[in-house]
Amino acid sequence: MSKLVLETQNQLKEKIIAAVNTAIEKGELASGDLPEFIIEKPADKKNGDFSTNIAMAGARVFRKAPKMIAEAIVSNLNLEGTLFERAQIAGPGFINFYLSQRYYSEIVKDVLSCGDGYGRSDYGKGKKVIVEFVSANPTGPMHIGNARGGAIGDCLASVLDAAGYEVWREFYVNDAGNQIEKFATSLEVRYLQLCGKDIEMPEDAYHGADITAHAENFKALNGDKYADCESDERRKALVAYALPINIEGLERDLKAYRIVYDNWFRESSVHENGAVKRVIDTLKEKGVTYEKDGALWFKASEFGNDKDIVIVRANGLPTYIVPDIAYHYNKLVTRGFDKAIDVLGADHHGYVPRMKAALTALGIDANRLDCVIMQMVRLVRNGETIKLSKRSGKAITLNTLLEEIPIDAARFFFNLREPNSHFDFDLELAAKQSSENPVYYVQYAHARICSILRKAEEEGAALTSPEASELDLLTSDEERALIAHLSSLTEEIVSAAKNYDPAKITHYVVELATLFHKFYNAQRVMTDDKALMTSRLYLCLAVKNTIKNILTMLKIEAPASM
Repeated sequence: MSKLVLETQNQLKEKIIAAVNTAIEKGELASGDLPEFIIEKPADKKNGDFSTNIAMAGARVFRKAPKMIAEAIVSNLNLEGTLFERAQIAGPGFINFYLSQRYYSEIVKDVLSCGDGYGRSDYGKGKKVIVEFVSANPTGPMHIGNARGGAIGDCLASVLDAAGYEVWREFYVNDAGNQIEKFATSLEVRYLQLCGKDIEMPEDAYHGADITAHAENFKALNGDKYADCESDERRKALVAYALPINIEGLERDLKAYRIVYDNWFRESSVHENGAVKRVIDTLKEKGVTYEKDGALWFKASEFGNDKDIVIVRANGLPTYIVPDIAYHYNKLVTRGFDKAIDVLGADHHGYVPRMKAALTALGIDANRLDCVIMQMVRLVRNGETIKLSKRSGKAITLNTLLEEIPIDAARFFFNLREPNSHFDFDLELAAKQSSENPVYYVQYAHARICSILRKAEEEGAALTSPEASELDLLTSDEERALIAHLSSLTEEIVSAAKNYDPAKITHYVVELATLFHKFYNAQRVMTDDKALMTSRLYLCLAVKNTIKNILTMLKIEAPASM
């Protein structure tokens, strides 16, 4: 929450405690340890701006009915010097508090004085957090799931940054292991077919058009040079040619999607620097492995996983989990991040307890790893689901998606639902320029305010830095609702950071746009009353700045006109 909101709540708590102590001194309440109580915002504004349950919580300590306790507290409550104007007892003993107009004026002043920094906080205390997301196999173009993961991961990183963490964005390049072997097989078959060899593509290989294109380009460069050489030599040459092109393409496509990583970490590096072998050796030394059927097993069941897992196959090769363990060790130990956050697909539910078990066995606090499990997204057009097939090469890729809808819409829409919820992406709605489209609706609110401010400037209105007293005319229900929502931005950002849920921010800004439109339709901004007009222009400016701060955080444009 903003500094002003936090100070106001802390001030209220102090006043409540002071009133309790005064009531005890007067003998109106029995002496005893102060009970734990909460101060919260009621869902219904009729129940005040803040409410406390201290009377109910203190019934046993003070040995009185909650309503009598509430009466004793309220009668000794001194709100002088605060931004509250009154307190009222409700129901069985709730005490509701109502803010004064000066509070609302101070909020607008606070928003304007903070400028680009409004909404930011030091909640994270500068702790180092690494967010790893997308990490698509570099064997082909990114699919629609990567598009959602990219938007969620990038916006989550921005939210964490705004909440006061030191954030690092990372892409884990799976340039080793089974998927690269399958990539090599697919390239080899297509190349040999182009060289006139009668060979069929395995069913489980990659059948996409991109594989054929790589093979054609490789043949154009090398001719039949590799047609009759050893398979191993041919496969290495094909992968050495195609893989860098794919990785470069991933980086280019993600930049177009407004995602720039601090680091591209290659899986091959943990093989080359011996980190994979060190993980295996360390687990052996700790006595948490055993041999069975010629393979080496990790006793994962002793560390919270449902069963033990193979870490070295009978053929002597490590399983895929081992380089991943080495990678997480690198993040949390070698590089010393306080927290590692992985944004993973829905098929990774079993992966999380396995990874946490391994970290625990290695002596690392597994709570330092958090995983955001992201459900699948369905593309919908005309109310019908578009069927995707990666193997047939007809999948909708990130590139083809962005050819159809604006980047702003893609980033906003993919963050409209919390990550672990299934999401139907309506392609028609995302491309529509109307209030039905939530990102357009928000951008239109920003553009409308820019238009209001331009007109005011043309008519001679000069907005500088207001005093709270200049804003005391903002008393209508619509104005107060709008200001109250403005006041909760920092709290929403912290909540989004705590829950790893950037959707809280898209919901917040849609609601902000809604409240602004309600205010604009109910109250004239450009009025003959100059003082009232000025105060409303300041409110418009505060809303505009806040919308821009949020859209900038989400890497979405805030247009000045539409």
